[in-house]
Amino acid sequence: MKNFTYPISAICMTIVLSLISCTDLEETVYSDLPFDKFFHNEKDVLKYAGRSYTNLQRYTEEFSLWSLTQMASDEMVAPGRDDGFVWDNGRWDELHTHRIDPNNKILTLAWESVFRGIGDCNEIINTIGLSPITFPAKEQIVCEIKIIRAYMYYWAMDNWGNIPFTDDWTNTDLPEQKGRKFLFDFIEKEILDNVDKLQSIPSADNYGRITQGMAYTLLAKIYLNAEEWIGENKYQEAVDACDKVINIGSYHIEDDYFANFKVKNESSLENIFVIPMHSIFTKDRFYWYTLTLNDASRATFGFKGQMWDEFILEPGYLDKYADNDLRKKSFLFGQQKDMNGDDIIIDGVPFIYTTTVDNYMARKKWEGARCAKYEYQKDLEYYVTDMENDFVLFRYADVLYTKLEALWRLGRAGEILNDAELQKIRTRAGLAPYQISDITAEELLDELGREFAWEGHRRQDQIRFGVWGDTWWNKPASGPNAKLFPIPQSVLSTNSNLVQNP
Repeated sequence: MKNFTYPISAICMTIVLSLISCTDLEETVYSDLPFDKFFHNEKDVLKYAGRSYTNLQRYTEEFSLWSLTQMASDEMVAPGRDDGFVWDNGRWDELHTHRIDPNNKILTLAWESVFRGIGDCNEIINTIGLSPITFPAKEQIVCEIKIIRAYMYYWAMDNWGNIPFTDDWTNTDLPEQKGRKFLFDFIEKEILDNVDKLQSIPSADNYGRITQGMAYTLLAKIYLNAEEWIGENKYQEAVDACDKVINIGSYHIEDDYFANFKVKNESSLENIFVIPMHSIFTKDRFYWYTLTLNDASRATFGFKGQMWDEFILEPGYLDKYADNDLRKKSFLFGQQKDMNGDDIIIDGVPFIYTTTVDNYMARKKWEGARCAKYEYQKDLEYYVTDMENDFVLFRYADVLYTKLEALWRLGRAGEILNDAELQKIRTRAGLAPYQISDITAEELLDELGREFAWEGHRRQDQIRFGVWGDTWWNKPASGPNAKLFPIPQSVLSTNSNLVQNP
């Protein structure tokens, strides 16, 4: 969010309040109050519940669930540089080659962020439930937090499979380990039990909050992956959940693909669920510019400070795009220009981002295409002014492509191919709409990769299409056990109920 001049939900405003509360001399310290005086009004409840939302902000960080899944997929890689940087004792290489040590820092921090979020949701649900305060939206707020918890368990089930589970904040026993079938049933029930109590129509007042559209999209995603996760075909249920989102009638495919990722992307009618970001109040959360770009790109975007030059598009990935596919502009490659449109020349040599890398252990500063999918604003400087684009977790394009894939797996893809909104996903990219003869497993997976590149989808999609164990750039073949990440060693050491994934 660029600023807060437009109406914004009270929960999202907690992003601001929680970060400036040290100067609020009237702040209520809830932990020192009895339950009957814990909250005075709805605003107090909203401020308290906001923590469940702000936990999501860590998703875009360098060491995060996003980077864990992206680096393990064929979309992103962080080769060692020829100056010795980036290698980080091989922790990125472990992800890339599917040989992850349980002590890997990225793995551990990703786990901690997910389960910290689950624990906070459990605490918030318990505390609000015990409070005697009443107001019309109280039940809705609790339902929102339950869906956030379900979303966190969805992340955990997808990536680790067999995980510690508890939905009871008061239970001090070590959590028992649960498998995917238990977790799937829990998530499904949480959504179905609470979705009707959520707000149905997206608006400025519920922007960034859980709505029916988000909940039904999450439901569609678990159904789409059910055959992989629990061995049950639930593709018709995925279609039905997508239709719930479609029938809301409020979501539409934007004319411009990149409108969803602009600095001011809060007006997008395609984005269903986002993580609100702010250049000051969510500092050290969304800083992809410095993660992916070389210092030379400061001349292109007017950045300040040093770029870290770590994450690049995996060599060969651009080959999935047709030359006229406008989505290819998500990445920088070729001769780079400065803000005046002139070629960037360094020491007499044109600065060109190549699409290839000659040496995995010694990447040169110009090697590798770089991400520019999210619009970069001027004057970005790490930990001073970070990106303001709200990060997209669910888009309407995902709903339509989920329905297409589910129908295709049911042998009925023709039922949706004439849908104008589905066709627009392709035509806005400069491509022809799909015909039934176009739909193959390889094409569907490639199209998902083109549409949702670097949005955190790729690992799940590759597993569902059965190619996760294949070889790709500088990555050897991996076995079926690589579908699940190992449980961090620090977690195993503190909970005797847990058994490591094979």
